[in-house]
Amino acid sequence: MDKIISYQNKLLKNVPYKWYRSYFSKIDWNQRLLGIKGLRGVGKTTLMLQYLKYHYPQPKKALYVTADSPWFYDNSLYDLVEQWSKYDGQLLLIDEIHKYPQWSSELKVSYDGHPEMRFLFSASSAYDIFSAEADLSRRAIMQELPGMSFREYLAFVKGVSFEPLTLDQLLNHAEEISWQVNDKIKPLPLFKDYLKKGYFPFSANDKDWVAQEQFSSMVNTILESDLAFIQDYSASNILKIKKLLGVIAASAPFEPNISKIAAKLKLGRKTVYNYLKHLEDARLFNLLHKKGKGIASLQKPDKIYFENTNLAMSFNSNSQKGALRETFFINQLKNAGNDVLLADAGDFLVDEQYTFEVGGETKTARQIKNIADSYLVLDEIEYAFRNRIPLWLFGFLY
Repeated sequence: MDKIISYQNKLLKNVPYKWYRSYFSKIDWNQRLLGIKGLRGVGKTTLMLQYLKYHYPQPKKALYVTADSPWFYDNSLYDLVEQWSKYDGQLLLIDEIHKYPQWSSELKVSYDGHPEMRFLFSASSAYDIFSAEADLSRRAIMQELPGMSFREYLAFVKGVSFEPLTLDQLLNHAEEISWQVNDKIKPLPLFKDYLKKGYFPFSANDKDWVAQEQFSSMVNTILESDLAFIQDYSASNILKIKKLLGVIAASAPFEPNISKIAAKLKLGRKTVYNYLKHLEDARLFNLLHKKGKGIASLQKPDKIYFENTNLAMSFNSNSQKGALRETFFINQLKNAGNDVLLADAGDFLVDEQYTFEVGGETKTARQIKNIADSYLVLDEIEYAFRNRIPLWLFGFLY
């Protein structure tokens, strides 16, 4: 126990306090059993430590531990809870809990047996609490932390703050808002940097080549560690998933032919569907469908996009501008809670109401002509005008 406390104290010395993810205020920190999910690198650990150091009223009665700590070589999670209870502990924070085998059953027993204690844990996006062995779904509140929006990126690297927008606010006041932003900062050069390395706080201030190396390492860790723990994948499974990633990365956005992919990788169609679903759950992909199609786990997506532009560019440094624009648009809207489908006319149908055509500054409205509630989303423009909206402005939705 002393080693865990000592490790916690070392971590707390370096916890930042000047900048918080905007999601900090959206998290219900008072829940007795709270889980924070998210893609590796989006800031879950920092968020938990910031809460412990600066916002928990009795930090000496809170304990932080990582689920892969050497302490667990000879002790169980339940042992830790029992010992912390004897210290009059009130809060236990468990980072990367999915790395501890049978964590859900031991956490359930601990939660039920120690009503005086609160539990806060982080987990990979790939983990589905509803499929856990123990029934935690009725007890735990799960909240997901996405990567940084373009709005957050501006606050992080330039210290320039703007309020988040709803989609309706953006569409109804785009001209006014775009002028307000340009009065404070020139967004276009910063937007280009964001597309390359701004989604993850850990890479936002790094040189481009350093960030690319970090992204590659992060993806390997997601596949070889997170999915290995959560889906019990073997080394051969991981190798096949890497090959699947390579196939898709070569031409993302990818219009999949599942039979051809299965034959090329010597896999069954059902296995390919499962791999795609797991990669979407892990927030490496966004799988898009057309309007009117039911979305089932074993249904072919109509297009496959990388979850964010940073990952897309790390896999293919020569990614087409059009693909990156669409990847960014989908990512920011989905992270803001909007529903995104492929449109019959135009590129995307959002919340089954708004139609968007995404392109460069010379893109015309020909494809969405006479469609109600339709908009051009254009890269490389600074200001909105009528239904022409800068692409970067959709980075202000969360």
